Amino acid sequence: MRAFEVLSIQRISAEERAMIQAVDPAITLTDAGGWFDGEIRKTWPAFTSERYLPPDAKGDGSREERDRILAKAEVILGGWPFPLDLRARAAKLKWFHQRPAGASNLLRGDLWGSDVVVTTSRGSGNTLAMAEYALAGILHFAKGLPQAAIDRTAGHFSHRAYQPLLLQGKTACVVGVGGIGRDVGRLCAAIGMRVVGIRRKPRDDRPLPEGFDQVGGPGDLDRLLPEADFVVICCQWTPQTNDLFDSGRFELMKAGSVLVNVARGEIVDETALVEALQRDHLRGVAFDVYVGEFERAPMEQLWSDPRVLITPHISGASDRNRHRAIDLFCENLASYIAGRPLENVIDWERGY
Repeated sequence: MRAFEVLSIQRISAEERAMIQAVDPAITLTDAGGWFDGEIRKTWPAFTSERYLPPDAKGDGSREERDRILAKAEVILGGWPFPLDLRARAAKLKWFHQRPAGASNLLRGDLWGSDVVVTTSRGSGNTLAMAEYALAGILHFAKGLPQAAIDRTAGHFSHRAYQPLLLQGKTACVVGVGGIGRDVGRLCAAIGMRVVGIRRKPRDDRPLPEGFDQVGGPGDLDRLLPEADFVVICCQWTPQTNDLFDSGRFELMKAGSVLVNVARGEIVDETALVEALQRDHLRGVAFDVYVGEFERAPMEQLWSDPRVLITPHISGASDRNRHRAIDLFCENLASYIAGRPLENVIDWERGY
C-alpha cells in the first residue's frame, strides 16, 4: 500500500486523530487545525471570524510552511471557515471532506466546481437536535409564547392575546425529507400531527419515512402548502431552492401558519417574508438561519418583530454530540484507499 498525506485543517480531538490513523498504517496524518486562522481573519468578513474562530486565534507557522503542508496533501479534512484559495495551493489534492453538512458553505472558495472530489457530512450531523429545535419553534408559536415577553415588558397579562393551538391533528409540511427532515417528521407525528413532505426525488418503491402521511416531489410543494399549519424548511440551498419561498409561496401558505427554517437563509426571500408579516398573514417565524448570517446581523425588520424568533445557527448544538462527521470521513477514507466510490460526493451541477 502506497503512503499518502492526509491533512486536517479542522480542529480535531486526540480521539478523532486516533480514529483517522487507525484506518490504515499507510496514512501520514498532519493535524494543522487552527494553523490557518490568521489567513482566515484577513480574507473572511470580521463577523465570520468573531463567530467561528477562537478569540485572538492568529494561526501558526509562516505562509511558506502552510503552503508546504498544503502542497503535499492528497486528502484534506476541512471545516468552516476555510482558506479560500485551497485548490490553488494544494496541487496534489484529490479529495476534500467538509465536516459540516451543507455544500453551500463552499461556494465562496476555489474548490467549488473544481476537479477535486469534495464530500460533505450530509445526513451525519446532529439531525435530532435540529429536529427538536424545529419542534420547539412550532410549540413556541402554537402556544403563543411570544406574548409572555410582551406582557412582561408591559407589566400586565393580556390573556386573550395568547390564542394557543392544539397541535394534534394539525398538518406539518417538511420541505426537504433528508436526515433532518425525517427526524422532524417523526417528532411531529409523535405528538399527533399529520406530516407531509417534499424531497428532490421521491421514490414510489420505498416505504414512506416514519411518521409521514405522504412525500411528494418539488412540483407538489404548491399543492401541499395551502393545507399546512406549519412549514419546516430542511432542504439544501441550491440554485433551484434559492428564494424558494417568495411572495407567491407566501400567498399559498395558510393564513395564520408558522414557518420554521433550519436549512439556509437564502431559501427564503426575506423581503417577501417582511411583506407577509406586515399584512399579518403568518402567525410566527422561527429561523436558525438568515440571509448573510456569516457576514452580518439579521435584517432589522425581522429581528425587531416579536413574531420572528431568530437564533445564530445553534440548532445542531446540544449537550450530547451525535455528529458522525469523523465516522463518515473514516468510512470514506477506507473506501478511498480501496478504490471504492465515496459517500456524499457533491454534484456541482445539482449543488450538493
